[in-house]
Amino acid sequence: MSNQPIIVSASPHVHSDRTSKKLMYDVVIALIPAFLVSLYVFGVGALIVTSVAIISCLLFEYLIQRYLLKTAVTINDGSALITGILLAFNLPSNLPIWMIIVGSLVAVGVAKLSFGGLGFNIFNPALVGRVFLLVSFPVQMTMWPTAVENSTKIADAVTGATPLGIIKEGLMFGETMTDLSSKIPSNMDMLLGITGGSLGEMSAIALLIGGLYLIIRKVISWHIPVAMLGTIAVMTGIFWLVNPEHYANPLIHILSGGAILGAFFMATDLVTSPVTKKGMVIFAIGIGVITVVIRLFGAYPEGVSFAIIIMNAFVPLINSYFKPRRFGAKIKSKIV
Repeated sequence: MSNQPIIVSASPHVHSDRTSKKLMYDVVIALIPAFLVSLYVFGVGALIVTSVAIISCLLFEYLIQRYLLKTAVTINDGSALITGILLAFNLPSNLPIWMIIVGSLVAVGVAKLSFGGLGFNIFNPALVGRVFLLVSFPVQMTMWPTAVENSTKIADAVTGATPLGIIKEGLMFGETMTDLSSKIPSNMDMLLGITGGSLGEMSAIALLIGGLYLIIRKVISWHIPVAMLGTIAVMTGIFWLVNPEHYANPLIHILSGGAILGAFFMATDLVTSPVTKKGMVIFAIGIGVITVVIRLFGAYPEGVSFAIIIMNAFVPLINSYFKPRRFGAKIKSKIV
């Protein structure tokens, strides 16, 4: 028998070349199509908001880790970069720079590093920053630049409501969906992204391209996006069939607002989502239900951010109930 000692280490014991850094930069690549659309629609405003959010997130992570926590600096792993991009994607392109910086501080300092950094945060950092800004500065956070087409370009010349905002306000004042049909963008405009709203939520086709890239690269699985969007479609479809003059059709709910952005890029966050397929489905259904309830019956026309953060809090409970089968465990089988 060899005298070489047997080393028993903690799991995982299966290794690959897929690092967290590579996964993060895959997400960055997937967000490029939506970013290009935002540049086309909102111009320099989109570039300023995105640049400020990225730089401030990276800077705050460096300063807090270097001088407050006195731990290893991890700004090169890509997580702070993604937080900055996703935070920017949830903001209007005319938001004051100082508010973007405040949102970045809350996202990185409060929602991420105060829990221990990447891998330990309970809530999606970008969404925490966005919700903080929405609650603290509701006027500035709901002054959406509107895409105005002229002979040469599309620019953020005026501000107005998002499609969901137009519907919410119109129904409150007794208008019907037939009356509102001329005020909201067409399905093609929402698919392409020629609408008002946050930087990264307008173009459904650009977000779908990025989402499919992540699925093909196996960065995310299809369970959360399909279950979340499917739940939104089914619930809004039921209300629409019952009263089509008072409720928007499911396609509007899917293409407008942050449904697709949230489904592919924020609800699927590897740290704040369940680890099992069954858990992912339950998690996504919960997000879909809460989103629809807020959209149809709440004060806000949009509810994706709130829904994801609420369900983030349930992830530990979901993980404790839907546990993955241990390697080597016996599978119970029925004898026929």
